[in-house]
Amino acid sequence: MSVKAKKHLGQHFLTDENIAKKIVDALSLENYKKVLEVGPGMGVLTKYLLDKDVEIFVAEIDTESVAYLKQHYEKLQDDHFTGDFLKINIEETFGGQVAVIGNFPYNISSQILFKIIDFYSNVPEMVGMFQKEVAERTAAVPRTKAYGILSVLVQALYDVEYLFTVHENVFNPPPKVKSGVIKLTRNPKEGLVGNEILFKQIVKAGFNQRRKKLSNSLKILEIPEALNNHPFLDKRAEELSIQDFISFTNEWKNA
Repeated sequence: MSVKAKKHLGQHFLTDENIAKKIVDALSLENYKKVLEVGPGMGVLTKYLLDKDVEIFVAEIDTESVAYLKQHYEKLQDDHFTGDFLKINIEETFGGQVAVIGNFPYNISSQILFKIIDFYSNVPEMVGMFQKEVAERTAAVPRTKAYGILSVLVQALYDVEYLFTVHENVFNPPPKVKSGVIKLTRNPKEGLVGNEILFKQIVKAGFNQRRKKLSNSLKILEIPEALNNHPFLDKRAEELSIQDFISFTNEWKNA
């Protein structure tokens, strides 16, 4: 029995065992006892995860994959399957800390990262494979073309490490683009607590018109009068660091 990759689910099954092992070994396995794998397919990562001294859960919506995993990996019982990752409440489901790992479905890769952001207090670590462009955007630094909303929102809460690039030919079926593996390690920047919603609004508004100065792109949010002469307003969003955005958010909130 094998599982046929389904285009509408964004499935590209990794076939290189060495790469699978490298991805799993990138987890630190520190300060948590549970790992959630997203989109396990036929279990190329799962087999290595099950050798680790942690409890493994899987989020899979492909019923064919679920049947395959249950048949081939007896350690996975019914209560180890969580269903759709984008629909579960991570805090309620796991009641504590859980790392996330996966060869993520390409059609929901950004949504997966935003989900992790929403539950960052429960997700201390993530190791995952994305299409290379998304991986690079997540790890991007200021004043680069790739630096944007995803870069800032993720890096405000996690240290991001781009681990390695993966060629198209180690997948079945091969994707049309290369992939990149990244690691997120939770490291909340100081001072953002309580201002997360405003932070997201400022970052999104700033990058939605990234060629304009912030004085123009942030007008939609009604800039406080006390900040009218703020030096950041004379810059474009891509010129601000993560800490700049955090500091600016706090000043805005207190204005």
